[in-house]
Amino acid sequence: MSSNFHDSSVVKLDEDGSNSDVALERLRHYLQNSKVPADGKLPTERQFAELFGVGRRAVRRALEALEAEGVLSRRQGAGTFFGGQGALLETGLVDVSRTDFIEIMEVRLRLEPQLAQLAALRAKPEHVARMRALAVKIGQLTDFDERELWDGQLHRSIALAAGNRLFLSLFDAVNRIRQDEAWRAVRERARNTNRSGDVTTEQHLHIVDCIARRDPVSAGEAMSSHLLILQESLMRQTSLDGAVGPVEKDSEDPGFLNNGAFKR
Repeated sequence: MSSNFHDSSVVKLDEDGSNSDVALERLRHYLQNSKVPADGKLPTERQFAELFGVGRRAVRRALEALEAEGVLSRRQGAGTFFGGQGALLETGLVDVSRTDFIEIMEVRLRLEPQLAQLAALRAKPEHVARMRALAVKIGQLTDFDERELWDGQLHRSIALAAGNRLFLSLFDAVNRIRQDEAWRAVRERARNTNRSGDVTTEQHLHIVDCIARRDPVSAGEAMSSHLLILQESLMRQTSLDGAVGPVEKDSEDPGFLNNGAFKR
């Protein structure tokens, strides 16, 4: 198998090669396109780091994320083993080219509340337990790269619990924008400026609580509120940076988020 991980369109990495989202995406790509059999042994962290052009710490975190998803298992003293193609859900049906954060947030605001609603109807107890554990874990982290990785895992776990493969593929396509250097930089500055870690944790836990109560309306509203606060923070930061102009669309329209909402 040959994979071109080093063309000019690939995101630049942090100075220490630490971008866990990049490592996670490249690892997913490797597993989806490899011929490693179920329970087959995978390369070492060092080999993956060299293959993907990232740091070993980023690879280690990506492996930990996939292990938590059940895609692979790591056995002390033996190595890392692949769960097989059946452990992977196909992704990448939609190709998202580079875009600005306003467009990404517009899509997220329409997609993720619906996923939260579906998750409230379909999530199994083990899904909810994983979401809650991830929300708590994120609140305890101080390293931005690691927080960003597990934040993506929390939102993906909600998308997974929604039980719709096409929705999950769309989520994964949009979520890949997290790898973009400019996007990550804006998010980090916005987070540092607003010091919103505790608020974010409370929002995450509230979303999980709504899903656990099987309340799709509240789950969708909680996700919308969470993403709107993120959007406002990003807009404020990019305005300070001079990166974007004013939003021209109806992002403040009260009906903006309610397309397709469940009625009860």
